[in-house]
Amino acid sequence: MLRVLVLAGFSIAASPALADVSIGVGLTLSGDAEIKNATYDCGAAGKLAVQYLNAVPNFLALIPIKDQTLVFVNTLSASGAKYESGQYVWWSKGKEASLYDEMKDADARPILTCTE
Repeated sequence: MLRVLVLAGFSIAASPALADVSIGVGLTLSGDAEIKNATYDCGAAGKLAVQYLNAVPNFLALIPIKDQTLVFVNTLSASGAKYESGQYVWWSKGKEASLYDEMKDADARPILTCTE
């Protein structure tokens, strides 16, 4: 059995005492659980390393965006695997994947298109 700890750092400007708070979320990986590392070629944007943590019923993707790693959670999709984190959506199907910024594009065009 492998135990994984996902850490997320938060900066809270309103309270200096809580400026560097870390929160840990433990997932126990056993049975069919897996950690998958994938590297995507995103053309002119370069390479993108994504780590998938699959431990039923939790399916997560750790994706570096703007000098920080965001935790994406798998959500319902009609096709492929759709992950969301705040304003971002990571949608993959087969070897193709796209990153969307819901705050920047109301027409649902990807800000990044990649191939594994």
